[in-house]
Amino acid sequence: MAERTVFQSISHKHVTSLGPQASVRDAACVMTRAGCGSVLIMEPPDTLLGILTERDLMTRVLARGLDPEHTTAREVMTPNPICVPPETPVSDAVVLMLERGFRHLPLVAGTKILGVFSVRDALPREIGTALSQAEFNEQVNDVLG
Repeated sequence: MAERTVFQSISHKHVTSLGPQASVRDAACVMTRAGCGSVLIMEPPDTLLGILTERDLMTRVLARGLDPEHTTAREVMTPNPICVPPETPVSDAVVLMLERGFRHLPLVAGTKILGVFSVRDALPREIGTALSQAEFNEQVNDVLG
């Protein structure tokens, strides 16, 4: 059986987004209502500026004691996030996230944002495949120096 793609695997087929001047509190409320762990920060009509995640809220807002009402999404977002096309295999996406240390990956076809793949969208089977690939990559890197 062929491996699923990231687009086939995403649980939310709609794009959750806000403008860069939205408050961090607004972003947290949008994520809570949508039941997702990230929100894309976009400039109308369709320019992706960054992504704001639950982890960003914790490490860049709460841990620094910033006021969520007066801190904008632009101030604490991850700018220019790495994106992948919708046909990317799940295991490749998980390897990328493991190697780069993030949990959310925007899906882009041309200039159109299709959604966000989260590590939660990966099944244990595919996580196992990705971990094996990541371990292999690490071994190759060790050999190559």
